[in-house]
Amino acid sequence: MELQDSITTLKGVGPKKAEAFARLGVYTVEDLMFTFPRIYEDRKQILPIDKLQEGVPALFAGEVDVIRSGGYYRGRGNRVLRMLITDDTGSIEVVFFNAAYLAKTIHRGDRLAFFGKPVYNRDRLQVVHPQFEKEETVQTGILPIYPLTSGITQREMRRLQRLIEPVYSKAESILSEETVKRNNLCDMEYAIRNVHFPQERQHYLEAKYRLVFDEFMTLETGLMASKMGEKGHEKGIRFPDDGCEKELIEALPYPLTTAQQRCVREIMEDLTSERSMNRLIQGDVGSGKTAVAQIAMYKAVRSGYQAVMMAPTEILARQHYDGLSKDFEAFGIKTGFLSGSLRAAEKRQVLEELADGTIQVLIGTHAVIQPDVEFHDLGLVITDEQHRFGVSQRIKLKNKGDRANVLVMTATPIPRTLAVVLYGDMDVSVIDEMPPGRIPIITQCLSGPEDRQRCYDFVERQIRQGHQIYVVTPLIDESEAMDARSAVQVYEELSRRFSRTEMIHGAMKQDEKDDIMARFSAGEIDILVATVVIEVGINVPNATVMVIENAERFGLAQLHQLRGRVGRGKAQSYCFLINEGQSELAAKRGSIMESSADGFFIAEEDLKLRGPGEIFGTRQHGLPDLKLADMARHMNVLAAARDEAKAILEDDPGLAKPQNQPLKRRVTKLFGEDLSLNL
Repeated sequence: MELQDSITTLKGVGPKKAEAFARLGVYTVEDLMFTFPRIYEDRKQILPIDKLQEGVPALFAGEVDVIRSGGYYRGRGNRVLRMLITDDTGSIEVVFFNAAYLAKTIHRGDRLAFFGKPVYNRDRLQVVHPQFEKEETVQTGILPIYPLTSGITQREMRRLQRLIEPVYSKAESILSEETVKRNNLCDMEYAIRNVHFPQERQHYLEAKYRLVFDEFMTLETGLMASKMGEKGHEKGIRFPDDGCEKELIEALPYPLTTAQQRCVREIMEDLTSERSMNRLIQGDVGSGKTAVAQIAMYKAVRSGYQAVMMAPTEILARQHYDGLSKDFEAFGIKTGFLSGSLRAAEKRQVLEELADGTIQVLIGTHAVIQPDVEFHDLGLVITDEQHRFGVSQRIKLKNKGDRANVLVMTATPIPRTLAVVLYGDMDVSVIDEMPPGRIPIITQCLSGPEDRQRCYDFVERQIRQGHQIYVVTPLIDESEAMDARSAVQVYEELSRRFSRTEMIHGAMKQDEKDDIMARFSAGEIDILVATVVIEVGINVPNATVMVIENAERFGLAQLHQLRGRVGRGKAQSYCFLINEGQSELAAKRGSIMESSADGFFIAEEDLKLRGPGEIFGTRQHGLPDLKLADMARHMNVLAAARDEAKAILEDDPGLAKPQNQPLKRRVTKLFGEDLSLNL
């Protein structure tokens, strides 16, 4: 048996079973070997019935003393089967629903072994739907529980893993002996064997550490290879290192923060180098990312090139245009605007002036990537709120120029520990300092009808003072499946009390949303009821209150983004988080929001509480899935693997040396076509 043999060479795996395995991504013996258990069940010993504890899964055995089939559960056909299982120490009830067929195969006096979680029901210990088998055939030990799909059982998975156990010794190590020793890792065969069938907890921990290290090593090698390849092979447009950007910096009505200065310095180093810039600016809401981008655009224009900024909505693009065009006009720089709503004559003029170089800076929506948009000499492309655009849109924008420099901005807080992984193919600049003079937003968690009433009484007082309010809900319409207040429900309630109330949600057409946001910005609307469509919105300094209904249904990072819609003016601003659920997690999140305004800290806490998969899908970032590694819990392993990957690639950038071929194969298999690896 070889690792690359088809799964169909194994006994009991025919074409139909192979189709089921394909759904798990298993095609070869090696794929099966790398299908790891998701959890383990401790079945090392059969416990006496009197030692069973409520809520603790356990293996127990006994004689079927009483068996009773009768009654129905939630409708016709769902017959209930009850059994009393007895051993020398006591008895316990075992219950099966919709399992009348078992009454024909289980009889009084049979000796059976069960595995399940005991619970109390009417003062009696009971196990519902346990796994069971004849006592004489029961297997004890630590049993692996695998991810399954329709057509494959746990028993089959364990049988097949036992069947391929002899080839565990052929598992290829992607690490050199020096790396293994330096990081105190076990060997590959030991790792594979003890992740599938550990005899002791310590053996499993040693095995998992090695396999997590391997996963991170593969991931980081792929990301770094992409980054190093881009730096090494793509020459960019080199702007002169003449310090011309200082003219604009000195003319700004405010001094740059230390973090902004650092960010500008990093961008200028990129722009004056021979390689193409590929940089992310990550900064909290209101940290001054736009000013940094403005300086980069000024540098491009003064170097003889054009610059373009693409924003996700027309109203956000308009906001950028209104501010930047006034500033640039003072320096004789012509700024243009492009969106789908322009009249044909306006659009024609913009396209002509863009093509002949009259327009030096273009601000717009995704309209800027349309085929008829041609630049005279594009040197810098900027994407605002980059996560709102697909990869293909960003590539189209970059391809509008020849070797144009790329800058992307995001106000979505990403944990520092995760940014190096998610943006492994980019250089990351972080603006982690807020401009002076901003008044901290007062955040308060509320619950129950009385708190809500007090909240909306406060809202009324704020409106009387001339301020405006956001109210955010998790749903558009009421849902039977989710007990949460909808935008429609909240809008109907509030519009009866407050006359100038409007509603906005993602199902509306873009021009409708833009019209409502423009009216809110102009002060024509007092209360805007919205779904998370306003998470990335416009700057409304007069909005002083953010009310978030069912706050327990939002992640920390998202709550922080929503809170960032207020606190942009000179008046004190407030954020009220109304929690319907009283869970421990909701209370913990509320406490973090009340005590911190640091988006990066909040993102780190979100990562700890929910994990990266729930904060954002890794797939949208072009990352392959990880099987065992957890970016939140295994950051120390990630750091060590990253150091090893960096050392290997510095010594052998193309992974051409014989000792690096296993690593190269693993990287290529993991990433597939997701990244251009330059290997």
